[in-house]
Amino acid sequence: MSKLLDSFWRAVMYCLHPRVIALSVLPVVIMGVLSLGLGYFYWESALSLMRESLESFELVNAMGRWLDGLGLGSLRLVLAPALLLFLAIPVIVITTLLFVAMFMTPAMVAMVAERRFPRLERKKGGSLLASILWSLGSTLLAIMALLVSIPLWLVPPLILVLPPLIWGWLTYRVMSYDALADHASIEERRQIFKENRLTLLGIGVLSGYLGTVPSLIWASGAMFVAMAPILVPVAIWLYTLVFAFSSLWFAHYTLGALEQLRKTNSVSPSAPMASNAVDVMAMKPVPEALPIQAPGVPSSGGQPDARL
Repeated sequence: MSKLLDSFWRAVMYCLHPRVIALSVLPVVIMGVLSLGLGYFYWESALSLMRESLESFELVNAMGRWLDGLGLGSLRLVLAPALLLFLAIPVIVITTLLFVAMFMTPAMVAMVAERRFPRLERKKGGSLLASILWSLGSTLLAIMALLVSIPLWLVPPLILVLPPLIWGWLTYRVMSYDALADHASIEERRQIFKENRLTLLGIGVLSGYLGTVPSLIWASGAMFVAMAPILVPVAIWLYTLVFAFSSLWFAHYTLGALEQLRKTNSVSPSAPMASNAVDVMAMKPVPEALPIQAPGVPSSGGQPDARL
């Protein structure tokens, strides 16, 4: 627990570093351009398709008539854009996470290693291609888990548990691998994952709950739909900061665990060797001392010394 809290506070302080803040701008620019570009070219067609889909449900039409009776018919116009933006949230979150993993995590891990672990050997147990494949595979599994769990979101407690748990698992898989890819060997990375799996998953889940904070912007309803061109980049930047903090948290914890693992491995082999040496020396018979015989004194056989 002390190592967990120590890495947490170090990650918080590193988030205030000007270099980290500057790095957080790049994913925002890329995601902002992509989001606004896709919205410019495909928003109207996607909105028309969403409205046609909603009109095919009688329950939605009944709710619309009920809102008209209450004098709130204008809310019907907001329903389709709000649902479309709601469906875009997972795509934006996952894409932001991948951009942070590709563009920010290597630089932040290098900064943590340079400032805190300058003597830690780099064994290059991972590569850029392996990191991309690992991230894409984990992302596909997370998307499948999200799609399967959507019906369970209708149960009030589960919507507060399942999405952050899935985000946490994805964050744990992506960030842990990237944090150890440059410094740990394959065997060291597997051992750290095995020995610290629950702790790393806990960091990922806590990061997943922190990732729900920017979602408050999406919950602003009609105001968000009207101010989407401004609020979408703000939400992406908040997601970027959350994932940057998660990356720093994983970097501090995993590199600390790697340093401790190497210290343990460097000390443990010498102890058995020393004990074996003692055992061998203890088992080796000590030769008996030869009796000292004075000149002229007969030996035990009663014969005079031949040297005389």
